[in-house]
Amino acid sequence: MAKSHRRRRAARSMGKHSVKGLSSSNRRSSLAMLEEDEGDQFDWLSNLPDDVLLNIVERLDTADATRTSILSKRWKQIPTMLSKILIMVGPTDNEQERSDDDVARATATMLGATRSLLEHRSTSPYTIHQLCMQFFLGDGAIRIGRASANAIATHKVGVAEFTILTQKEGTRCSHDDRLSYGMKLNSLINDSPDAFSCLTRLKLENLSLGESDFPKILRLCKRLVFLHLDNCGMEFQSLLEVEHQRLCELEIFRNRFERVDLNWLPELRTLTFASWMSVDDPLSFGYVPLLHTVSIRNPAISSQKMLKLSEFLGKATVSNLTLGFEKEKIWVTPEDPRELSQVFSKLRHMNLAAISNECDLTWTMFVLHGAPSLEELCIRVCDCLGIWDNDRRKKIGYSEERKDVGAKWEASDFKHHNLSVLRIFGFQSEDKFVDYARAVMEAAVNLKDIYLHEKPACKVQCAYIGRPSDRYPRSTMDKNLVRSSLCMRRRPLLRLHFPL
Repeated sequence: MAKSHRRRRAARSMGKHSVKGLSSSNRRSSLAMLEEDEGDQFDWLSNLPDDVLLNIVERLDTADATRTSILSKRWKQIPTMLSKILIMVGPTDNEQERSDDDVARATATMLGATRSLLEHRSTSPYTIHQLCMQFFLGDGAIRIGRASANAIATHKVGVAEFTILTQKEGTRCSHDDRLSYGMKLNSLINDSPDAFSCLTRLKLENLSLGESDFPKILRLCKRLVFLHLDNCGMEFQSLLEVEHQRLCELEIFRNRFERVDLNWLPELRTLTFASWMSVDDPLSFGYVPLLHTVSIRNPAISSQKMLKLSEFLGKATVSNLTLGFEKEKIWVTPEDPRELSQVFSKLRHMNLAAISNECDLTWTMFVLHGAPSLEELCIRVCDCLGIWDNDRRKKIGYSEERKDVGAKWEASDFKHHNLSVLRIFGFQSEDKFVDYARAVMEAAVNLKDIYLHEKPACKVQCAYIGRPSDRYPRSTMDKNLVRSSLCMRRRPLLRLHFPL
């Protein structure tokens, strides 16, 4: 009778909790409940088949999954059975401050987790389907690299990812710091080449390497499909040539190369390229037949040249293009549609982002005129000041002229038959915005939807944070005035939206 009562109690307890979706506190209480059940004569959960038990445990994060090893002898083997191992310490972005104590604690945690999850599973027959490691570059990195290499050598690893952090965040890294971190990365690679040869994803930051080092990394990492470089360059600002058989996605932020040449990337599909120092073309496109999504952003300084997209994009024919101006000068030159016919032949979605509010919008019509297959056009206007201190602006080299001084476009009478959606972020009830929307309506004869969005929330450092967009039409009367200004009655099938 007592035995039957215990079984019913265990069944009620199990039906009351779910491993998936629990908060950390609930997970702890759940684990404690399981530990209490250890004393029962029949442990329902521990007697589940291995694959079912593992499926349940892997719904926890790696740290909680490891803690289940204390519950019983059966559960002690759980860490050696996990098919997904994510050991990640440190900040999530390159701007977050990092103290020496934070780095030391994170490294100690990483070494302990590596020892528990990797070094102790050398005899485990279970495959690792996903191995993600985020750690700081330093003395502990060598041991982490060796443990990863051993795990990769003894287990078939499906997806392997390294995110390698530096002790200082990007804004505090000097040229000497980047050189030092570059040498430490080379030491790590030379010590554990097998670990890098099996990587499918690699993220690096704040490094300066020798001219031959980046090509060596690309040759070593034969399985690489994703590469992220932030604040990286070479000892001397020079050319980075990228060639890789499998690379599908490339992200380069705060680029310190003189130019990046995408020479041969037959599988590349997505490119993000943000901020460059070169005064000439910072990027060139070679053999990239599958490239379809490109995002290019730069807060241009006065000495940087205006780019002609027909030359800049070369033979690349993308379908989704984002150009970000970061509230500074417009760095593209409006071109004749005949010059853009090749590079814009497959363009379906265009996003012109972070346009300073002082700029006119007429120049953007060259995109519509040059991209006959365009289906959606998105304009994002920002009234933030960005860097507003005059002395600091001069020191950086920002232009003192109007930010659209080089973006001139003469309106012409043309019709576009494929554009169906126009989005304007940062819309204000002002002539500039209304006239622009009306011009697009006149050209795009099959336009179906216009979305007029309020300005998105500012970043923390924005000088205008907390200031509402006082000319955005919120009331019914203001919205009706906009509808009247756009002559919406003449286009009964066209829908006008004011998203919240």
